[in-house]
Amino acid sequence: MSTLAAARADNFYYPPEWEPKKGGLNKFNGQHALRERARKLDQGILIIRFEMPYHIWCGGCNSMIAKGVRFNAEKKQVGNYYSTKIWSFTMKAPCCKHVIVIQTDPKNCEYLVISGAQKKVEEFEPEDAETMVLQVEEEKNKLVDPFYRLEHQEEDLKKKKEAEPLLVRLQKVSDSRHLDDYSLNKSLRAKLRSQKKRVAEEETSARKMGLGIRLLPPSEQDIVAAKRVKFSSNFNKNRDEKRALIKSSSIFSGVYSSNSKRSELEMKRRRINAPKASELLSGGFKSSSLTRGVGSSSSVFKNRA
Repeated sequence: MSTLAAARADNFYYPPEWEPKKGGLNKFNGQHALRERARKLDQGILIIRFEMPYHIWCGGCNSMIAKGVRFNAEKKQVGNYYSTKIWSFTMKAPCCKHVIVIQTDPKNCEYLVISGAQKKVEEFEPEDAETMVLQVEEEKNKLVDPFYRLEHQEEDLKKKKEAEPLLVRLQKVSDSRHLDDYSLNKSLRAKLRSQKKRVAEEETSARKMGLGIRLLPPSEQDIVAAKRVKFSSNFNKNRDEKRALIKSSSIFSGVYSSNSKRSELEMKRRRINAPKASELLSGGFKSSSLTRGVGSSSSVFKNRA
């Protein structure tokens, strides 16, 4: 270690007043090797890092403490099961600081909640979980009876005979599939090559279309969904009119503006109704105040002349 802090952290720092006859560093400093974890060692209590073995309900606030949550627990021996020690772990809940006590159960190989909490029971059916039902103590005790054991063996032999043809057939199918390793490897490599080739083609087609992602091949569901989409009828009409206007206009900016104005005027003229247009052509309209003023002014100029 190069620094003094690192040396102290690793407990390798020996002060100048230390001598070998004074013993180790812990003895010289008057402390235990486990430091704060051993502050209650005179009471037979050691502070450890305890991990919750299963889900529990807190007895103080009734909130759930999940499996795997870790605590600073006080570990102490509370008894023996033959030659195996029974340990007790005392900790505080993080939600309400309620004291929880859990003990080991060497007889059943599990943990027991002594006080301060309640184990969360999760029941399930063996058929739903696809697990085997183990024999309970009553079944084991009944097997001591020779008549019950004989009946049990007869049922097992019957089940074996019923399931034997299916098991033999499955074993033959498995052997036939895995007998030739070379053909299996060859078919697998051919499948992988075709898949890589298809992916490369899809990426190439996507780059040609200017896309940065690979497009998957179309499916029947995509085709059905696309057929259900219906656009409004005005969309095609407006699109055709805009295309015709663009084609009829000039590529030059000055001429384009005049042509566009001319085409707009033509469109407005077409929207005029036929009867109104015939009235305008035949002269059947009333003169406005502007035209009257123009006529009077012309007559005044003629009189002056």
